[in-house]
Amino acid sequence: MYGGRSGEHEVSLESASSVIRNIDTERFSLTLIGIGRDGRWYLQPESLVDAVKAGEALESVQVSPENQVSCTPVDGLSAGGGGLEIDCVFPVLHGSFGEDGTVQGLLELAGTAYVGSGVLGSALGMDKELAKYSWLAHGLPVVPFLRVTAGECSESGVPHNLPERLSERLGRPPYFVKPACAGSSVGINRVESVAELEEALRDAFRFDTKALVEPSVEAREIEVAVLGNRDPHAFTPGEVIPTHTFYDYDAKYIDPDGARLVIPADLPSSTLETARRLAIEAFQAADAAGMARVDMFYDKRSEELLLNEINTIPGFTRISMYPRMCTHDGLAYPELLSRLVELALERHSERQGLNAAD
Repeated sequence: MYGGRSGEHEVSLESASSVIRNIDTERFSLTLIGIGRDGRWYLQPESLVDAVKAGEALESVQVSPENQVSCTPVDGLSAGGGGLEIDCVFPVLHGSFGEDGTVQGLLELAGTAYVGSGVLGSALGMDKELAKYSWLAHGLPVVPFLRVTAGECSESGVPHNLPERLSERLGRPPYFVKPACAGSSVGINRVESVAELEEALRDAFRFDTKALVEPSVEAREIEVAVLGNRDPHAFTPGEVIPTHTFYDYDAKYIDPDGARLVIPADLPSSTLETARRLAIEAFQAADAAGMARVDMFYDKRSEELLLNEINTIPGFTRISMYPRMCTHDGLAYPELLSRLVELALERHSERQGLNAAD
């Protein structure tokens, strides 16, 4: 399942192309469901699988009203007047209306297995503020932050006491301003002074009704791929070295030279082990499942690791970090995809065995 309503629609198509090319089609039979920009689901032509396998890219979602897909509680997915025989859905969706628990909730109602985190884990992964609160509750270190809501800024542009609150909580600029609930690196701006806050907040509020302001930490960006359900495994941490001003949307998904990934990160072995342990603890505290990429900063001054965010449907494009970290440790891309489906079916089977509340 790919596409979607978020601003990461194109990235989803590129990730899905990579998944289709690498998944074991001798083991799995693929059904493609494309989600248009309007949010409607459409069954895609069967011939598209072979075309993508042969090297073509998914450039758009093919829209045909007669192939619109419906999702019905208990009865599952259907199209063209008939039910679709689907064992497991692989949501290759990034951002809102796909990675945030909405699609996951619909699939739960339908009784259909799906890859990745459940409703709560997906929602927490999308909400950067609440993910940090869950980590703080578990005693895990996070990048400091201050929340600002659109309601506070509706009349005056910037709350009159915001500079004082920021100075007290975060110190002096520069700061990073980001939407609290949005896809990866969307709507993020670095501000060098308080005077730049209003424009940065306005941009963040294009994507969400609350924003986070964080200090610009003099740090190295460390990422850890986590795989599993009850007993998750963390892979060797990698370091992202962006060629852009910071690791923005273009550097992550568009520009193949936007960032360099070094695996393992050039850190002491004890620090690498701490990063792996911290990633697993963050994964579990956020109720994640299946897969996640845990992003953290290594503070150059304090030499401390600080959790930044968790991505529950990490990118699967040709330059994406998650599959590259798994491959580094010997889990090849096709094997990774098979394992994700197995984890989804295991989790679904376990949940199906639970008794519903009376």
